Amino acid sequence: MKFRDSSAIVSLLLIEENTEYCIKAAADDPRMLIWCLIIEAEEFEKAKKCLAIIMSRADEVTCVDRVRARALRLLEVHPLGVADACQLGAALVASREDPERLAILCFDDRLKSAAMQEGFVVNP
Repeated sequence: MKFRDSSAIVSLLLIEENTEYCIKAAADDPRMLIWCLIIEAEEFEKAKKCLAIIMSRADEVTCVDRVRARALRLLEVHPLGVADACQLGAALVASREDPERLAILCFDDRLKSAAMQEGFVVNP
């Protein structure tokens, strides 16, 4: 049995860089040790319903190549992880490279700092 953090569990649910490795590890050893704060089945169902509502009201940035190009630059100039660089890259693409056009709601300090340095207004 192996301890699996949330990133290893998410990689079983979504296709990510580590998905193939996580699937093989789960096949080799299907028992998982997880921390108790993984949500209960009932909470998970509520979360899925909330996500469906959010997605029905959302516009999605789908220009993957453009987002990737911005994210690569952001990784060179800010202390961000890949996912945060992609988030900020998507915001740059959505703002048409004019950060003053778009405010960002963010609670991650590193992402907040990078977004402000890029010229975005960040709330809170």
